[in-house]
Amino acid sequence: MWAASHEAYVKIAVAQFGFFANQLHDLIGNQLSSVTTGATGAQVSFADLNLSEETLAALDAAKFQTPTPVQAATIPHMMSGKDLIAQAATGTGKTAAFSLPIIEKLRDSSMSRIPSALILVPTRELAIQVARAFDLLARGSNISCVAVYGGQPLGVQATALKKGAQVVVATPGRAVDLLDRGVLKFDKVECVVLDEADEMLDMGFAEELDRLLGDVPDGHQTALFSATMPSRLRKIASSQMQDPTHISVERERDNDGLVSGIHHVVYLVDRQHRLAALGRVLDFEAPRAALVFGRSRDQVDELADEMNKRGYRAEALHGGMSQEQRDKVMNRLRKGLTNLLIATDVAARGLDIDHLTHVVNYDIPMQAETYVHRSGRVGRGGRSGVSITIGGRNDRRKVSMLEKAAGKRFEFAKLPTAAQLSTRQLEQTQQRLRDAVIDGGSDTYEGIMQTLSAEFSMEKLTLAALKLVHESAHSTDMADIPDALDSRQDTRGPRDKRGAKPFGRDGRDGREGRQRSGGFAGGGSGGRRGAPTKGAAKIYIGIGRDAAIRPKDLVGAIANEADVAGHQIGNIDIAPRFSIVEVPKNRADDVIRALRATSIKGRKVTVRPDREK
Repeated sequence: MWAASHEAYVKIAVAQFGFFANQLHDLIGNQLSSVTTGATGAQVSFADLNLSEETLAALDAAKFQTPTPVQAATIPHMMSGKDLIAQAATGTGKTAAFSLPIIEKLRDSSMSRIPSALILVPTRELAIQVARAFDLLARGSNISCVAVYGGQPLGVQATALKKGAQVVVATPGRAVDLLDRGVLKFDKVECVVLDEADEMLDMGFAEELDRLLGDVPDGHQTALFSATMPSRLRKIASSQMQDPTHISVERERDNDGLVSGIHHVVYLVDRQHRLAALGRVLDFEAPRAALVFGRSRDQVDELADEMNKRGYRAEALHGGMSQEQRDKVMNRLRKGLTNLLIATDVAARGLDIDHLTHVVNYDIPMQAETYVHRSGRVGRGGRSGVSITIGGRNDRRKVSMLEKAAGKRFEFAKLPTAAQLSTRQLEQTQQRLRDAVIDGGSDTYEGIMQTLSAEFSMEKLTLAALKLVHESAHSTDMADIPDALDSRQDTRGPRDKRGAKPFGRDGRDGREGRQRSGGFAGGGSGGRRGAPTKGAAKIYIGIGRDAAIRPKDLVGAIANEADVAGHQIGNIDIAPRFSIVEVPKNRADDVIRALRATSIKGRKVTVRPDREK
């Protein structure tokens, strides 16, 4: 009886908000009411969602104008108190979709200092972002939100929890730690949100999620937000949720099937010219803020140094930095004090930078999912952006493999020539001067102008000022850079008719590790010390089962400290007093160096290449 009435409610709600319902049915076994919405349709306002005046005022102050499709489709269901599964891509506004209903419920509560809502997220960066969003949207209320995550002392977070909070945003591992210590209490939790749920499973948090969900009191509301719905996630939904409504919201796409607003382009150059090509592309594009992806922490540091030499305000971000260092970098970026962030995949996980305009792959990603995750950093919330990939002459096969996976031919562009760059930079200087005239505030310089005008004509003074402005803002590196394109390939000029299709769901690099004993390059069974898997090297780590080491502990240490993606780590054999781990051969030295500089389970351990033949 309830299912029938709820299905009718779903139909009415979707029709009310003007979103096209492609399908509505009960999934066999799970009893999920399902609604699929597109990214277009009659626009509604936040006022139409029955939000309080206080929340509407906070939204207005935060410059939230209209709800995104996922917000309009899910907020009514969240506010009804029913379980919900929302399937939507990164960058579609999911945080506000679950934050606003929780805030509405807490405004009417007795404001207990015991947590009423638990938000589980995969990474510390996302935990920080979600907590900031709660603070922003709960503006003017007494609602308190605390974020707890790895990388910060337990004592600091325990103190914050003891002071009281209605909302706790946590990574699963840290939540279990605090729960075991009796600091985090679930007695009054009425709502649990799993944000980026598929990513949490990919990172090996299935056991922690089962534990946490099992400790929450019966009768609570569960909301699951995820980009994809793999079978193991459906199992969690089936066991932990009661008749959840399933809402699927797709990102708007253009006629070619690309995510709308993102331009995709590939440049091919010989390896020795790759650094110069990066500088040339950035100079030509003049991004407001760009994110450049490097493969290793050493490469990231080197690129940051080189880009600073070229006049960019560049910052590095990788797993070798403390949380305090990472926070400082992100604060400078958000304040506009930095315009170029160079990061590894693992370090950039969970970042959401509103004013980001460009993403650059300094190497061609080996995995289609990695490309999607990176390019998805731009084009969010309806904004436009550019995704650029720089490859070498020998990388064409990699591009072809990605094209095959995408089912679409990539479009290539030749690097801007020196003449094209010079023209572009003159246009940028002209625009800067036009903006300065419109903004005003030049009265301070009138005295200098009057003094010099007695000696020189206004035309000469203007030309000299233009010269100074132009040379201070732009590189004088005007040498042409050879590219690897030939006549058989598309040789369009820069920014001309770009397009390249993303390949799948967001990449899953595994920050704290999968619970598994093998899998390098998709294979490996683990369990025996023998010849390493092809393309892998074995390293010896002097800690094992006697210290309660699990595969996920080792994967987490390598992923965090050496910036090696979880899916790149292969067979893991754990003996009582040592462990043997397969890592990519070309990253073995980086892993050994990184692990020697850190501790595992609070202990300094021996790390070296495996010597057993």
